[in-house]
Amino acid sequence: MTGKLIVVSDSLFLFASENQGGLGLFARGVVASVEHIARKPDIERQTPRVSVTIKRLTKAKRRLGRIELKPFCNWNDDRPQTELNFKLYRQATNKVVGVSASTGAFLQGFF
Repeated sequence: MTGKLIVVSDSLFLFASENQGGLGLFARGVVASVEHIARKPDIERQTPRVSVTIKRLTKAKRRLGRIELKPFCNWNDDRPQTELNFKLYRQATNKVVGVSASTGAFLQGFF
């Protein structure tokens, strides 16, 4: 799944941006509502945008952020930590990303 395909009842892992004072993984939740933001007609290339409302289900019990994921930079090793490092921290922007089933299972261990 990619961020633009997010729908109500999808499970989420919430990361607070370390660039804005957050600590990385902080909660697990479920999508309560989704609003797809229309593209602007004057811009040729733009990222799909969505606005989501999330119901938080539980807080993370262990830390998982940029510091913990930074060593995982071999993009071809198929490790959940590497997938998260690549998708979340390669660019310093807020985002919605889909993760593989194995990475989802890895993240479940933090709750």
